Amino acid sequence: MSVVPSLKNESISISMFVDWCKYKNIFYNNLYLEDYDWVIKMPLLPRGSETQKEIKLKKFNLTKYTYLLSY
Repeated sequence: MSVVPSLKNESISISMFVDWCKYKNIFYNNLYLEDYDWVIKMPLLPRGSETQKEIKLKKFNLTKYTYLLSY
């Protein structure tokens, strides 16, 4: 028995968008997992930057926020 559900016969809806954090002045590339209301936030910074390593995972309701670009 597994704690994580099997995804063999299921597909996950993912939306991608770019947003900007006005407090840290950082642009983020986001992967939004629509079925679970979770977002994976990855900083858009040059390689090797210390902040580039700060990938965030958080509960997120996309309808409450404004984002810069959806793709």
